[in-house]
Amino acid sequence: MKATLQPGVTKVRQITVDRPRTIGFMGEDGRVYGTPYMILDVEETCRLLIVDHADAGEDSVGIEVNVKHLAATLPNMTVEISVKVASVEGRKVTFEIHAKDELDTISTGTHARFVVDKAKTAERLKAKAAKLAARKK
Repeated sequence: MKATLQPGVTKVRQITVDRPRTIGFMGEDGRVYGTPYMILDVEETCRLLIVDHADAGEDSVGIEVNVKHLAATLPNMTVEISVKVASVEGRKVTFEIHAKDELDTISTGTHARFVVDKAKTAERLKAKAAKLAARKK
């Protein structure tokens, strides 16, 4: 990680709520931005902030999500996700998050990510896959 990844660093991202980001179990009249998709967008915004400050071969994985989904967002509305680095403890980066649509605050909370070396992570995943394959024999 570069020294530029410090508390106070921010990123803002705007997303249009398209159909794949909505839930449909309440019928077409009840179609809104689904919580899992909102969390995915929050995580990706935090990840992109880290990537902006990562060294070559680094990325991050999510390790903790603590958000409230406060208001419904209709399809085709624009959501603004703002994330701010709250702390950096070694490779753990914690974010404060705030999301709003054109009318309401829709989410607040925190998210934590862990900065990883992509090559080392790939090796660990291959080892785990081999262990699983051996167990299934």
